[in-house]
Amino acid sequence: MTSFRARQKWRPSLSLVTFTVLVLVAVLPLMGLFFFRLYDNQLIHQTQAELIAQSRVLAAIYAEEVKARLGHGIPLGAAVPQEALPDPGDQVTPIRPALDLAGNDLLRRRPDALPAAKPADPAYVEIGARLMPIILETQKVTLAGFRILDPQGVVVAGRQEVGQSLAHIEEVAAALRGEYSAALRIRMPDKPPPPIYSISRGVGVHVFSAMPVLVNDRVVGVIYTSRTPSNIFDHLYQERGRFLLAGLAVALATIAIGLVFSRTVTRPMRELVDRAVRIGRGDRSAFQPLQHYGTRELAQLSDSFLDMAQQLSRRSDYIATFSAHLTHELKSPLTSIKGAAELLLDSLQSKSDTLTRTEQKTFITNILGDVDRLDAMSQRLRELARAESGPQNEQTQLSAVIDALKSRFPRQTITASDCLERTIGMSAEKAMIVLTHLTDNAVRHNATSVQIEAASESSSVRLTVSNDGDPISDANRDKIFDAFFTTRRDTGGTGMGLAIVQAVMVSHGGSIRLLPSSRSVAFELQFAAV
Repeated sequence: MTSFRARQKWRPSLSLVTFTVLVLVAVLPLMGLFFFRLYDNQLIHQTQAELIAQSRVLAAIYAEEVKARLGHGIPLGAAVPQEALPDPGDQVTPIRPALDLAGNDLLRRRPDALPAAKPADPAYVEIGARLMPIILETQKVTLAGFRILDPQGVVVAGRQEVGQSLAHIEEVAAALRGEYSAALRIRMPDKPPPPIYSISRGVGVHVFSAMPVLVNDRVVGVIYTSRTPSNIFDHLYQERGRFLLAGLAVALATIAIGLVFSRTVTRPMRELVDRAVRIGRGDRSAFQPLQHYGTRELAQLSDSFLDMAQQLSRRSDYIATFSAHLTHELKSPLTSIKGAAELLLDSLQSKSDTLTRTEQKTFITNILGDVDRLDAMSQRLRELARAESGPQNEQTQLSAVIDALKSRFPRQTITASDCLERTIGMSAEKAMIVLTHLTDNAVRHNATSVQIEAASESSSVRLTVSNDGDPISDANRDKIFDAFFTTRRDTGGTGMGLAIVQAVMVSHGGSIRLLPSSRSVAFELQFAAV
């Protein structure tokens, strides 16, 4: 026998899968911080924006100092190309931070300063001296490095490299042409950072910003600034309160999602699995509805499963009961046939005839009668098997079935009225089986007329079939649909007719019931309408 059970191997439980997904969702922001460098990039953008703002203020002061000396013949630098100049009609010309740690913007360590080809003009040296106090005061607060360069790239103000040239550095060279430029360079820290700090790439980089100073569309200098971005861990520590609240919110949200998922999916699924195991063991109390369904789909799945299990259980009970009745019904004629055959065989083997010709004829007649009964029973069993087969898009009109019924019983008075033009969800053959058995049963109980009344409803057709035959006693009313129950066993009744009718009706989504009546017999049939 082929086994359809799942192959035994380790599989994660639904709870484990849910827990894993929730943990991944909870740590995803942290993974983004460290593996995608999102936060490091944010800190670098913040640092560049601050350097741009500080440089722009110093550039404005520098430009005013140069303008004040234009009448004294201060030399100006290279002219800015027309395409590099801002539109005179623009009231704002913002410079957006654009350095990207995850891209290709990380350059090598900044080159050292070189000796200047010629000393800076005294006017620019004077301007540098005037700006030096401002630089020192600004540096105390911002911790940024400042270099003030003349039009040739020579440092005229700063803590270091005064009098040396930085014109060979890429970002400075771009600023001397009138273009703002920034660079992200590898930084050599004064001392190794703590081990955990090495996780952040922002520790080993330096942001450089070169802001050109323009006067009369000519470059008169460069504000060259630099600073190390804030370390992610320092920033997290400074904002620890907010990050703790954010982490707590994420944890609570994760727990809430887990509880909702557990209540709506995991618990109903476990209960449904438990019900399936109990039903498999034969526990009839497991057919009760679940305590909690969770979702619409699980409710539909549970209802469908329990309905199917109940139908299979009823089917199993029906088969067991039917087998017991069938065994009992077959036992009597088989025993009779066997007894008669044994007596006839003994008579044939005896030297003297122990049975008269009349007795032999009687036994043979009994055998033939029992064989006829077995044949009728097998015919009814075949009809029952066909009756219980499901419909295959079947339909027919009631009027055609009534006409065929009248032809089948020409000697009986069969009247039909009302909505006979309705179409029912049953084949003409199956509908004929139903009405034929009801009419035949009525005729065998001395009925002379059969009345059929049809009533149309929204999705069904109600058929009342009544006759003027012998009434059904109160003791037998609850048994008439049981297989093999008959009051005409002596005249060849098999007790299968009404059982076949009920099987046909139920298998086609309909029903049949015996209506209460003291003088006549009436059945109510409910057909599915098309």
